[in-house]
Formats: sequence, C-alpha cells, structure tokens
Amino acid sequence: MNKNSLLLLRFASLFGVIGAILGAHMAGSGSYLFRPVHAHILVVGWLSLFAWAVYYKLFQTTQTVMTKIHVWSAILGSCGLTIGMWLYMVKPFDLPEAFTLSFYIAGGVALLISFIVFFLMTLFYREEAADL
Repeated sequence: MNKNSLLLLRFASLFGVIGAILGAHMAGSGSYLFRPVHAHILVVGWLSLFAWAVYYKLFQTTQTVMTKIHVWSAILGSCGLTIGMWLYMVKPFDLPEAFTLSFYIAGGVALLISFIVFFLMTLFYREEAADL
C-alpha cells in the first residue's frame, strides 16, 4: 500500500471520529458553540485528507520532495487550523489572543500550501506513469 495514502487515510479517520464526537456532543448538549470547528474538522480533516488518500492510492506517484511537502503540510495544516480555530473561537484556556490567532493563521497557511502543492502536482502528473 502507498505510504502517503495510508498516512492520510489514518489522519482522515481520526478527524472523522473527532468530528462525529463533536457533532454528538453538540446534539446532546443543545449547544452549537463548536459548529465552525466541527465543520472544519469534517471538511478539512475528514474530507480533504480522505480525498488525498484516494488520490495517492489511485495515481501511482513517486515519493518526491513535492509529495512530502503536500502530505505533511496537509496533516499539519489540518491539525493547526482546527486546533487554532478551537483555541481562538472557543477560548478553552486563558491564552493570549495573539498566540491563538497566530496558531490559527499558521495552520491555515500550512493548509493553503498543501492545496497549492496538490494543484501543482496534478498539473505535472504524467499519465504514462499511471497504473489504472
């Protein structure tokens, strides 16, 4: 199995579990405080990472610097964005706003990098290397 695919699939699964738990918590408590965090965990963490796991499984890519940058910026960006969003919006701890906002922005920038690198990878993908 492709290591990138498996790694992304595992993180997608983790985000799916966390998103489902947050959804169950919101439904049970009647509080929708976590709604934006819940939505981003499911869309960015579960859906995007899962889609990229499928890409690496379907399209046989070689391990390059670009694939490493994509995979790790996707994972770190998804974690950083959602944790940063939680810290900034929910404020579970008494942390300085400059720190929580910076954490949130850094995660978003890392995730943006992963989307840009993925786009570039699709542009430079060679069909003759595909095993479909």
